[in-house]
Amino acid sequence: MKEVSRKKVKDLLELQAGEDVLAKGWVRTKRGNKEIAFIALNDGSTIKNIQIVVDKNPETEAVLAKITTGACIAVRGKLVESVGSGQKVEIHAEQIEIYGTCDPMRYPLQKKDTSMEYLRTVAHMRPRTNTFGAVLRLRSQMAYAIHDYFHSKGFAYLNTPLITTADAEGAGQMFQVTTLDLNNVPKDKKGQVDYSKDFFGKQASLTVSGQLEGELGATALGEIYTFGPTFRAENSNTPRHLAEFWMIEPEMAFYDIKDNMDLAEDFIKYLVRYALDNCLDDITFLNDRYDNELIERLRGVVDTDFVRLEYTDGIAILEQAVKDGVKFEYPVYWGVDLQSEHERFLVEQHFRKPVILTGYPKDIKAFYMKQNEDGKTVRAMDVLFPKIGEIIGGSEREADLEKLEGRINELGMSRRSLEWYIDTRRFGSCPHSGFGLGFERLLLFITGMSNIRDVIPFPRTPKNAEF
Repeated sequence: MKEVSRKKVKDLLELQAGEDVLAKGWVRTKRGNKEIAFIALNDGSTIKNIQIVVDKNPETEAVLAKITTGACIAVRGKLVESVGSGQKVEIHAEQIEIYGTCDPMRYPLQKKDTSMEYLRTVAHMRPRTNTFGAVLRLRSQMAYAIHDYFHSKGFAYLNTPLITTADAEGAGQMFQVTTLDLNNVPKDKKGQVDYSKDFFGKQASLTVSGQLEGELGATALGEIYTFGPTFRAENSNTPRHLAEFWMIEPEMAFYDIKDNMDLAEDFIKYLVRYALDNCLDDITFLNDRYDNELIERLRGVVDTDFVRLEYTDGIAILEQAVKDGVKFEYPVYWGVDLQSEHERFLVEQHFRKPVILTGYPKDIKAFYMKQNEDGKTVRAMDVLFPKIGEIIGGSEREADLEKLEGRINELGMSRRSLEWYIDTRRFGSCPHSGFGLGFERLLLFITGMSNIRDVIPFPRTPKNAEF
């Protein structure tokens, strides 16, 4: 047959019958009878397989004997109309080349249904499953959509450092970065670790957020966003926590809290709409396989205005729910940091739509949030989603030097590592706001998956850093 260029499965399925084609990919299944064999081939470009039809004869029988689930092959042949249901076209094979055989006795991905827990133990192979192929394509598409959105709005993409000496959250749950010999750690005269001997000459950690550096960019470029990995050494083995995760953090000069909420709502609606418009095959597969309300829930977000709710009013609703007999695991009172169960009650049962909660107590929020005139609350905002709870957290930032310094001192934070940040309030301070969207939290919502470890290729959690 004449020489042809390889086409991806996604493109082959859109062609008309009659062309000579070349397909390459991995075998999902092989079946057949005495006269004919059917191979389902997938190359990762789409959730759909293309069917390869092979006439059996002594020559093809020898090749087919080596082809099992997981094998990698190249197929040359004619694209013909499919007589079976499920696809318009299939390939009538004329030549098959085996790139890589696959031992069916050792291959970790068998035809039977396999648990998510097991697949996490073979994370190096799970992208070849239909589920994780769909999830990873969605992850890639959402990353593109994030950059596309901010580019269209005129935001500058700012690369903030992964290694830092500042704890943006003030929580202290950070991974240290060091080149010191841990078997012979140098000590100073007080018996403390002598970080002057370390690579950076001071204690350094992996970042928990690019926000503080992002604020510097906003006060120079106007509107910026960061998008990169962040790290938190929090010993939380839950379906919602990772030690390594990705964050999208826009920071905007001259935005107040209302502008911030408007941007957050528009941004997340754009992402959900983009997923529905560009990734419907993968979303439909996940909807049918794992969560038959997924598409309806996604469309519900795009088509509804988010509720804007003061924290105080939210607490009143939750307290009334308790009086009406609703049982929460965690207590409800003014001043409490709301748990996921409280957030989801407001979203899923009371309002039945996404909620932006604002006006949180100062004592449960970070030092950089702008204080309200009442002295008790700050201009924070959390966007709450069904099945997720908090998906975005942000605030108007404290622009007043005296108030910012007072809050840092009140919390007993180290000023030495924050002087550069405080400078933005000394030299041309301006009103500004920002928020953070956890990329994996977004993907949980977009995919309908129930565990955050299943929306990142290689999850990092307590006692787990495999692959």
